[in-house]
Amino acid sequence: MDSLITAAARALATGNPLNALNFIALRDDAPALALRGIAMAQLGDLSRAKTLLRRAGRAFGPREAVARARCAVAEAEIALVSRDLNWPVKVLDTAHDALERHGDRANAAHARYLKTRYLLLIGRLDDAERLLIGFDPSRLPPASRAGHELVVAGIAMRRLRIKAASAALARAESAAQQARIASLLAEVEGATLVLDTPAARLIARGNERLLRLGDIETLLVSKALVVDACRHVVWHAGKVISLETRPVLFALARALAEVWPGDVPRAVLLARAFRAKHADDSHRARLRVEIGRLRKALGVAAGIDATKAGFALVPRRGRDVVVLAPPTDEAHATVLALLADGEAWSSSALALALGASQRTVQRALDDLTADGRVQAIGRGRARRWMTPPVPGFPTTLLLPAALPGG
Repeated sequence: MDSLITAAARALATGNPLNALNFIALRDDAPALALRGIAMAQLGDLSRAKTLLRRAGRAFGPREAVARARCAVAEAEIALVSRDLNWPVKVLDTAHDALERHGDRANAAHARYLKTRYLLLIGRLDDAERLLIGFDPSRLPPASRAGHELVVAGIAMRRLRIKAASAALARAESAAQQARIASLLAEVEGATLVLDTPAARLIARGNERLLRLGDIETLLVSKALVVDACRHVVWHAGKVISLETRPVLFALARALAEVWPGDVPRAVLLARAFRAKHADDSHRARLRVEIGRLRKALGVAAGIDATKAGFALVPRRGRDVVVLAPPTDEAHATVLALLADGEAWSSSALALALGASQRTVQRALDDLTADGRVQAIGRGRARRWMTPPVPGFPTTLLLPAALPGG
């Protein structure tokens, strides 16, 4: 490479895209196009960056497989930042294999790190952790190593392994300081703040208090029976009973847990589970059926006794009963959880990350837009949705994640 290309690459490595452009802004050869694309990405013009990188990929000759693979990796990173989750991940895998085959282990490691970030974003934590097995972050430059540790911390937070998350964040801060990139240091600082910010509400015996992630980790390994309204599961003795696909049963379980050790009148249960304003015999019959199903679902964790007024939850072995609820019970909280990262999301990307239909997500976005909670930018296929960059609360527990079997 000539001296101008080398100088531009060094400027980009230190997070100084304007200096890089001073060296190569007027050049149209393949290496210059690639570096201009990276510079525009660092400046936030992702659309222009993607165009330049594609031009660079086509401009490199058939014998320049490493250069083309590097362009593909850079384009994948832009797609990830712009939340284009439909970008073909197989292209990234192909680029990784080409870089490994030609001995470019640093960029191959970066490609693997990007795929791990993608899997974390869509909630495939098991797949992301498998990619990290045997992964050596020392091959990454400081900036990418900081990003890798942020991914490790993100997985640990979703798994509620707070000590592991804290250790990863400390390593991320050290790497970010070596990289000397202000925006990266700010990202690490923001991720660290999540650990010390209230993440959920604890409802017990009619009282409420806020919990941090570390408090939640402690709660879930305690002897209490926890009705988790963030993930629609019931925790007991380290095991999980999932009611995610049974919303009526979960509504009944939460209503019973919120007033434990008291009982809940039948009229209240009908309103919570079926939204029945005027109950008739058919509603009461259905309530008895659903209570029976809930008894069976809870199994050895708890029973449900009929009382004169309604029903009461009876935990086994004298356990306490608590409800773990989101900081707010507003509608469409899971959509807001993803939008809280401050990035612009398409409805298709939100649907992919949440495992929901695009129409369901679109209805949620319409409601949130009408309430002023999100704003739309662009039109047609380029339309994206955003929230203000500072969320009202951390939303780690609302993000998609696989749970251990119960």
